[in-house]
Amino acid sequence: MINRILQKTVEKELFKGKLIVIYGARQVGKTTLVKQILEKYKGNYFNCETLSTQDALSKPEPRLIKDFLGDARVIVLDEAQKINDIGTILKILIDAYPEMQIIATGSSSFDLANKINEPLTGRARIFTLYPFSLGEIKGDKGLIEVEPIIEKSMIFGLYPEIFLSDREKAVNDLEGLVSSYLFKDVLSFEKIKKSGIVVKLLQLLALQIGNEVSYTELSKKLGVSRPTIETYIDILEQCFIIFKINSFSRNLRSELSKSIKIYFYDLGIRNALIRNFNPLDIRGDVGALWENFCIAERMKYNHYNNNYVNRFFWRTYTQKEIDYIEEKEGKLLTYEFKWNKNKAKIPFQFLETYKNSEFKVVTKDNYFEFLLK
Repeated sequence: MINRILQKTVEKELFKGKLIVIYGARQVGKTTLVKQILEKYKGNYFNCETLSTQDALSKPEPRLIKDFLGDARVIVLDEAQKINDIGTILKILIDAYPEMQIIATGSSSFDLANKINEPLTGRARIFTLYPFSLGEIKGDKGLIEVEPIIEKSMIFGLYPEIFLSDREKAVNDLEGLVSSYLFKDVLSFEKIKKSGIVVKLLQLLALQIGNEVSYTELSKKLGVSRPTIETYIDILEQCFIIFKINSFSRNLRSELSKSIKIYFYDLGIRNALIRNFNPLDIRGDVGALWENFCIAERMKYNHYNNNYVNRFFWRTYTQKEIDYIEEKEGKLLTYEFKWNKNKAKIPFQFLETYKNSEFKVVTKDNYFEFLLK
């Protein structure tokens, strides 16, 4: 059993009069997490994708809803975005039964957030559960648990069930995930009408990790409008498949100011999209994989440790670049990611322009300082 860092964080927020919302992609372990909390607090679980639950929660009558949910102190509504007008239902329950702790989960932050934001402004604590993190795998046992799984994680990712499987099962499960289940929420949006375009878009993005992404170029390759590409990418991000990082631009004319990079929350998904599960020593994309891996793991680290930062990359028209920048409390921490021990070019122009900045290189020999410190 790999303990999830988020469980203790959520438990500290119980019974404080607020709704707890846990977002995360399908199959990252949200249901397992909330059921472990329910076991501890003797709560009741409801799957909001079932018709019986949807029907029982469709009428905004507090007594009827309470009769259905029961008298448990903790109630979990899993995939709560599937309930019509869920924001109003939750507000009614919180007002009528303040002693009851409700935990709602959602695999689409866009869908659920739109339904609960207005009715429950200031009355919800929101968390995100990611695939396993290196910190969770490490647990209390130290780096001895982490070192052997770095390469495996860069190939098959860190979705719990897949990570704990052998190679053959991991490949089959990833193929199944990207062909159907992963897109269950994406394709439920009215604006997503062509699943084939979504898959082709993701395949193109998978081949561009570490590079700047052009919406115009993607629209030409896929034969759809630029606004359509922007909409699809936004929805894919809200469903926790990809995430964007913007370029950093403050003082220099030569800085690219409106560029973006797109990374995958999980590299197993990325590799399944391009059907490449080859070992790292025979791959040509190991540098891009390492960059994506480090940035995604750093995002988990920051989230679970309440480390609030702004994230950027930096590039100039003269091809000077920095892979990743974190801005916190007026300081700029800049990083270059190198799988091998090759020396990175020190970004002297950036360091001279921004006196409050530091530069570090992250390799497979010192990653723990960046991801596990």
